[in-house]
Parts: sequence; structure tokens; C-alpha cells
Amino acid sequence: MPSWLDPKSVTPRLGSIYPPPFGEPLAGREKRALGDALSLTQFGVNLVTLAPGSWSSQRHWHANEDEFVYMLEGEVTLVTDQGEKILGPGMAAGFPAGSANGHHLINRSDRPALYLEVGTRAQTEEAQYSDIDMMARKVDGRFVFTRRNGEPYK
Repeated sequence: MPSWLDPKSVTPRLGSIYPPPFGEPLAGREKRALGDALSLTQFGVNLVTLAPGSWSSQRHWHANEDEFVYMLEGEVTLVTDQGEKILGPGMAAGFPAGSANGHHLINRSDRPALYLEVGTRAQTEEAQYSDIDMMARKVDGRFVFTRRNGEPYK
């Protein structure tokens, strides 16, 4: 396994794994899982392209995993419980595990935005979604989405 790669060689994941209709605003999101391609096990690294009008995720926060974003190109609006902030190249944002500060990025510009997304890989994880009736739990390394009362989405 090489210790380097060209990010363009990593097959992008398009859209979202959210149950309908929650993935619709993410249709223009493209993630390249660089950490997986380099066999990293303690943290993940994604190179994300966010098309104009697209969201990075539904607004959420993690119980056990830190998140970090570093802007490379373009402009996004960071939406948190504290309000909105425009992020451009060279700017960063971080979200400590357990901090109930729902957040996501929206590309409100007319051109694609490119950023690195870095997060820890906790064995157990729960994510809460601030604006919708959804939560996620990590089961066997994958997220399972339910309503807040535990009822599964079909």
C-alpha cells in the first residue's frame, strides 16, 4: 500500500446516505475518502466538493467524534447554533465531540467549494440532528438512522 495518492484516483461518493427526503439538499456533494484510501484507522479525511446550492450535511453534532474542516477553494456558509459565518480559502472550523452545537456548510455561491473534512473514528457514536426528527447510531461501523424516539426509517 503506497503512503501517497492523487486524490483524483479515489472514486467519489455522491450525495448522502440519509433516508429520504433528508438527503435531497446534499445531491451536489462529492466526497473522496482519502483516509480510507490510505488505510488510516484512527481518523478519517475526506476531500469534499460542494456544488453551488448544496449542503455538506443536515445540521448535526456528534457525541464521540471530533470534526474539523479546512477550506481550500471557494466559499461556504457555516451554519451553527450561534449563527452564520462565511468561510473562504485558508479558514478552518472545528467541532469537539459532545458539544451540542448543530452545524453544517451550505454553498450559497455560484461556484464549487473544495474543503478537507477530518474526523475521529470512534467505536461507538451517536449523532443528533438539530432541525429534523432524526438521529444516527453507529452499528458495526455504519450509521443507522432513526427518529428521535428510536423508530427506524424505512
